[in-house]
Amino acid sequence: MGSFYQKVYAVARQIPRGRVATYGQLALLAGSPRASRVAGSAMAACRDSSIPCHRVVDRLGGTKPAFDTYAPGTQRTLLEAEGVGFLPDGRVDLDRFLWRP
Repeated sequence: MGSFYQKVYAVARQIPRGRVATYGQLALLAGSPRASRVAGSAMAACRDSSIPCHRVVDRLGGTKPAFDTYAPGTQRTLLEAEGVGFLPDGRVDLDRFLWRP
């Protein structure tokens, strides 16, 4: 695991409860704005429970099956428990819930 992963994890730890960030945001805030896929890989590889990986979604607000480790819909369930709202098509309402540091 490289230092970029550690930077991504440090940024992800800052995402507050009830907010989400995108992979692109993580990459940008970690210093590599064109590395959103690598940020996604970092999140998928993360096994540290102190990092709120469930608060990271794709650029359209979509959740990812990689985080549904216990059952389908786990990521959505965790986000809804924090008060994050979803649009009728199943995406996070980024206009309302995107973290803006």
